[in-house]
Amino acid sequence: MLLRMAIVVLLVALLTSLFSGLFFLMKDANNSGRLVSALTVRITLTVVLIALVAFGFWSGEFVWNTPWLR
Repeated sequence: MLLRMAIVVLLVALLTSLFSGLFFLMKDANNSGRLVSALTVRITLTVVLIALVAFGFWSGEFVWNTPWLR
């Protein structure tokens, strides 16, 4: 359950980073680098999210519920 909550928190953080990057793209007049830092945060959060999902399948907390794999 803790792993699923961490994944939901990461998804919310990803959406926040996505919309902050959109805001910086539209409103920044100078090249302050905030857009690049938002992209860096988003990529880092995505890598952590993929690692958590892979760990969930590896540890057995997440399972495939497809009938052809049984």
